[in-house]
Amino acid sequence: QLQLVESGGGLVQPGGSLRLSCVASGFTLDHYAIGWFRQAPGKEREGVSCISPRGGSANYADSVKGRFTISRDNAKNTVYLQMNSLKPEDTAVYYCAAVPVLGDVCGETPRAYRYWGQGTQVTVSS
Repeated sequence: QLQLVESGGGLVQPGGSLRLSCVASGFTLDHYAIGWFRQAPGKEREGVSCISPRGGSANYADSVKGRFTISRDNAKNTVYLQMNSLKPEDTAVYYCAAVPVLGDVCGETPRAYRYWGQGTQVTVSS
């Protein structure tokens, strides 16, 4: 059974850091683009970042550029999202998602992704 499991969320003060992990089971991530998405209460799900299968390409939403870094370790079947300088507006449920792709590319459109995790809550508050 193909499964993605996120972890690493929690409560952090503004300016703090968190590292989210997304672990895949039931399949290997070698040929999958991975995206991180988030959804705040009352808002639509939005793309945060994505990374191509071999890690050669990564994209970020303007709101997180310079603060978040996506990376992957295919040997561990895991993708990470390092979040620094967190702001209250980063508060949301964060999801990882996977889609098989032919090239070393990725995209930030939620509809393009096939497999989704259950999400992990990130709360930034003093």
